[in-house]
Amino acid sequence: MLPTPTHMPQLDELSAIIAQNTSDDGVFETSIPRLSLIRFSRQTEPCQTLQHPALCIVVQGSKQVMLADEIYVYGPAKHLVVSVDLPVTGQIIEATPEKPYLCMRLDLDLPALGEMFMEITPATGEPAGGCSKGVCLADTSPQFLDSALRLLRLLASPEDIAYLAPLAERELMYRLLRGPQAHKVRRMLMPDSRLQQVTRAITWIRQNYAAPFSIEQVAAEARMSPSSLHQHFRDVTAMSPLQYQKQLRLQEARRLILTSAVDAATAAQRVGYDSPSQFSREYRRLFGAPPIQDVARLRQEPERFAET
Repeated sequence: MLPTPTHMPQLDELSAIIAQNTSDDGVFETSIPRLSLIRFSRQTEPCQTLQHPALCIVVQGSKQVMLADEIYVYGPAKHLVVSVDLPVTGQIIEATPEKPYLCMRLDLDLPALGEMFMEITPATGEPAGGCSKGVCLADTSPQFLDSALRLLRLLASPEDIAYLAPLAERELMYRLLRGPQAHKVRRMLMPDSRLQQVTRAITWIRQNYAAPFSIEQVAAEARMSPSSLHQHFRDVTAMSPLQYQKQLRLQEARRLILTSAVDAATAAQRVGYDSPSQFSREYRRLFGAPPIQDVARLRQEPERFAET
């Protein structure tokens, strides 16, 4: 779906607000809780990150997000919803100094969204059953953009944020729960859904990623059989539990080397690797360069690898 004349006034105003509140390339937190604004004036290198549950609305330029071997490309007529913690690779693929990539990201308040889910009657004709992916891509309607605008306009009146931002955010979440991907968003909120069981497994792995574990152990934590865990974990994350653990280990090792001034061998040991050669091999496969070269590149051009 491409932007239509109906979308353009909202997109133009959203672009202006984001441009006014971002001084340079990068990711900027705002005075509105959980809301960040993102601006980049050129394409970026692929950036591996752990993406937490969030709503991302691009208003100018475009981006692709890779989850394992699956690629999601979105621009001003689409928005992305991430429902669980996922190791993803993001890359801005359309941006220039004259027309930078501009995006708003709202980290999801899942308890508040869950309360709304219990209050709202599902729309007729919603698909039923099944476990959805942890990433959803949907068309952005003019009504959805109107709700986003009401939230961002509050940046110009800080005195109103404490009272009005929760109302504007609630309206945006209502649109999410009534939009074309509502059935997928609802699945992530249902207490006994497969997605919630996978979320329990993800939470446990994140807390214990540096230690060896058995699939049976994770399945017990998720209250699933091992075979069911394998199937539905891959459905949601596009990877197995062990592949998920590996990505967490490597991303944490990269963070340690970059921010804690530890060497690669020490970082590898801290995240659970017994073999430095295996660590170096898997690090290079994920990040495209050995640890020393990769971190040197990050330090030289940090803005090109920023979380986007």
